[in-house]
Amino acid sequence: MTGPQLSVSAVEAIAREAHAHRTDKAGRPYEEHLAAVAEGVRVRGGDDGQIAAAWLHDAIEDGALSAAWLTGAPLPQRVKDMVLAVTKRPGEALTSYAARILATPGALLVKEADLAHNADPARLAVLDAATRTRLAAKYAQVRGLLGLPGGELPLDRKNSANPETR
Repeated sequence: MTGPQLSVSAVEAIAREAHAHRTDKAGRPYEEHLAAVAEGVRVRGGDDGQIAAAWLHDAIEDGALSAAWLTGAPLPQRVKDMVLAVTKRPGEALTSYAARILATPGALLVKEADLAHNADPARLAVLDAATRTRLAAKYAQVRGLLGLPGGELPLDRKNSANPETR
C-alpha cells in the first residue's frame, strides 16, 4: 500500500474503540489485554509493525473489525499478514494455526506476547478452576507447537518410548 499509513497510536485508538464494550473472561475491559500484548511485544524488542499487529491481534477473530476493514486499512501488508496469521479460524486445528504463525515473519513475537498475558497466573487466578485448567493446558499446547518455553504437547503427541521427545 502506498500513501499515508496508520501510525501505531492511530491503530491503538482504532483497536480500543473496536473493543470498547468487550470484557475478557474475568470481566476486565478487553482493551487491557490489547495494551498488555502491545507492551509485551515492545519489551520483547518488537518493531512498530509488530506493535500495531498486537493491538489488532484479536480484532478479526472476535469480530470487532472485519476482514474487509483489514484488507482496506492503510497498513503495511506485513502488519496485515501478522494479524491474519494470529487470527484463529473456526474449526482450525492448532497445528495448522501454529504452522501459519511460524511461517509469517513477525507473527511469533505477537503470539508469544499474547500467550504470556493470557497465561499470566494472576489473570488466570480469577477464573473458575475448570476454565483455568482448560485454558492453561491450551496455552501450554500452543506454546509447545510454536517452540516457545513453557510449552508442552499433549501426552498423545509425545513418543511413548521417550517421553521427553516432542
